[in-house]
Amino acid sequence: MAMVVAQQRESSSSGSIEKHLDSGKYVRYTAEQVEALERVYAECPKPSSLRRQQLIRECPILSNIEPKQIKVWFQNRRCREKQRKEASRLQTVNRKLTAMNKLLMEENDRLQKQVSQLVCENGYMRQQLHTTSAATTDASCDSVVTTPQHSMRDANNPAGLLSIAEETLTEFLSKATGTAVDWVQMPGMKPGPDSVGIFAISQSCSGVAARACGLVSLEPTKIAEILKDRPSWFRDCRSLEVFTMFPAGSGGTIELVYTQTYAPTTLAPARDFWTLRYTTTMENGSLVVCERSLSGSGTGPNPAAAAQFVRAEMLPSGYLIRPCEGGGSIIHIVDHLNLEAWSVPEVLRPLYESSKVVAQKMTIAALRYIRQIAQETSGEVVYGLGRQPAVLRTFSQRLSRGFNDAVNGFNDDGWSVLNCDGAEDVIIAVNSTKNLSGTSNPASSLTFLGGILCAKASMLLQNVPPAVLVRFLREHRSEWADFNVDAYSAASLKAGTYAYPGMRPTRFTGSQIIMPLGHTIEHEETLEVIRLEGHSLAQEDAFVSRDIHLLQICSGIDENAVGACSELIFAPIDEMFPDDAPLVPSGFRIIPLDAKPGDKKDTVTANRTLDLTSGFEVGPAATNGADASSSHSARSVLTIAFQFPFDSSLQDNVAVMARQYVRSVISSVQRVAMAISPSGINPSVGAKLSPGSPEAVTLAHWICQSYSYYLGSDLLRSDSPVGDMMLKHLWHHQDAILCCSLKSLPVFIFANQAGLDMLETTLVALQDITLDKIFDESGRKALCTDFAKLMQQGFAYLPAGICMSTMGRHVSYDQAIAWKVLTGEDNTVHCLAFSFVNWSFV
Repeated sequence: MAMVVAQQRESSSSGSIEKHLDSGKYVRYTAEQVEALERVYAECPKPSSLRRQQLIRECPILSNIEPKQIKVWFQNRRCREKQRKEASRLQTVNRKLTAMNKLLMEENDRLQKQVSQLVCENGYMRQQLHTTSAATTDASCDSVVTTPQHSMRDANNPAGLLSIAEETLTEFLSKATGTAVDWVQMPGMKPGPDSVGIFAISQSCSGVAARACGLVSLEPTKIAEILKDRPSWFRDCRSLEVFTMFPAGSGGTIELVYTQTYAPTTLAPARDFWTLRYTTTMENGSLVVCERSLSGSGTGPNPAAAAQFVRAEMLPSGYLIRPCEGGGSIIHIVDHLNLEAWSVPEVLRPLYESSKVVAQKMTIAALRYIRQIAQETSGEVVYGLGRQPAVLRTFSQRLSRGFNDAVNGFNDDGWSVLNCDGAEDVIIAVNSTKNLSGTSNPASSLTFLGGILCAKASMLLQNVPPAVLVRFLREHRSEWADFNVDAYSAASLKAGTYAYPGMRPTRFTGSQIIMPLGHTIEHEETLEVIRLEGHSLAQEDAFVSRDIHLLQICSGIDENAVGACSELIFAPIDEMFPDDAPLVPSGFRIIPLDAKPGDKKDTVTANRTLDLTSGFEVGPAATNGADASSSHSARSVLTIAFQFPFDSSLQDNVAVMARQYVRSVISSVQRVAMAISPSGINPSVGAKLSPGSPEAVTLAHWICQSYSYYLGSDLLRSDSPVGDMMLKHLWHHQDAILCCSLKSLPVFIFANQAGLDMLETTLVALQDITLDKIFDESGRKALCTDFAKLMQQGFAYLPAGICMSTMGRHVSYDQAIAWKVLTGEDNTVHCLAFSFVNWSFV
């Protein structure tokens, strides 16, 4: 009996152990078992039930472990891996926050010193005012380090250059971390957790200056290497050549550098710099690269080569790079320039006298580029189509450089201007030595018997938001582009193929497909491929595709972002999209002009776009005394450049075509700009009915009130919204609601968001769409049949049907309701409204 009880107890105890084993507790694995499981985990972190059973069969060492225990082990292993990664991430974040905190404390110390200095200067000025009865000859309190001019005698010997280098280092550090310049926060760039860095611009100093500081997860030597290669990140840098380099003390180097930069428009000459660049390591381990101009406008390696440039001055500038504990670096960037604004037309001088522009184009661009490289290096950035980030970045740089080359047309690149009188609005330039490969592979270069022809122009835009205009040009290419001209340019890129536009007539279907490739870290620039669908009109080629592919960069389309300009640059590319594809870029650049308060000069009548190539005098501003409006409205400069490959036998024909085409594009852009302008003179412009405008609020009230009057129900389901809330509900209504005018050829004047999505258009382009264009044949018949009923009883129900978007896509709808919209005053008919219920693309 006792034996039976003992056996029962032993059996119970064994069952309890097995129960614990089954529940995943108290299981110990040998080192050999863990090693076997780790090998499987490396191949498959989450094996299926069948795989776990197979594992037990294949590994005898695991035969005494239940499958459920194997499952629990893998669950725990995945949790440990997740915790390890999270801990590593938190350590990285903690290091970054520690470094940023140190940076902010240093910035706070610098600001406190600056406040103390300003208080002392203010007290000194007060004392001077009390003790001196006569007016002071100079009460300026500019906190600027005076930059002495260095004679060429100093720069002709290493000792003199070393003295200049050390002085440059001292002055640069006083700007980067001291109070030598009165820095103020960059407008629109508030520091925060999502900010790339801390940005500031000079408030009162000679020249224009900008400063940035931030944390970058790269080593100092790598950062210095990237920043010294200025053409790789500064889009306006044409070339940088080091002519002399010799060692300095403490392992440093001194270089004499000649730099050429592009002009942003056709209306101003380009700039060049002749500078001394000093690289050294400080006692605390910080790496410094500082630079300043050497004196003399005619100095440099080859004065004759600089004939098309205006010599600008670089005051002590550079980069201070400090290593951080645990990896990464804190970087300070200072750009301080004198761009010789006297040499450009008066209307363009804000571009050359603005510290904000320098910050946007140089200082911020440098920090963003470093951050971009850091993210790509760490694998945080993944792009589509299997392209490496460096390849896509090269494409963007080549597009930008090709467009800048076309806008500037330097003689040493082979450009020459065709004969034209001063009254010509479009400049035609020819390049017979253009290298289209843009790569080191000569096999990819194309041989052209003639060369490249460029048609370019600049004009002033008034009250036109650059971001809105570029966004419209990108989304609605058919509104301004000629498909046959695109087809000609694309065909010309295929070796041995030359055709004058019109020789192979092609019909553009209106369909434009945008395929994104990549973007910068803050989405300020995107790289994409555009496919334009076309079909041949020739009978023998009826089934041959004539699709065109364009490689395109688009930047500055966010109205709230801080950017130097808005650009749309594109080039035909082979559908195979090879890495070394030849590119002939064309496009648009719109640069906002920061107007000075109270400036009445060059004020242009509102609602107009003017050609800038006539009537400009370079030199001191003329006091013309024109009684212009005191309210200065936003202005910007639009530069257009289109390039066309050509055969020498077709040069004259291509020149005529190019001039006419660019004039046609200018006319289209003027029309769009007129519509976009908030003060447009056309009362039917859709932009005036943008959400939030008084006209839109009134029209929304009329639409809803008339719907209730005629149909006896509320259009908006919410509780009787009024004013702006009514407009908001109407704008976000799920049905497509459109309004058209009561004319012999009705055109649309308003649409809500769903209506714009259905038509695939914008409020600006809406005014060009007539009512008959959106319906198919059966839809037009139904509308004609019920039109009399609509006008008589005030509303009509249209049956389900098909309509057409502006991009040529078919749209189905379950029902359409039409009603008359009455004004609130005298109940006259203002327009007709349509509501398309349950619409969708076919």
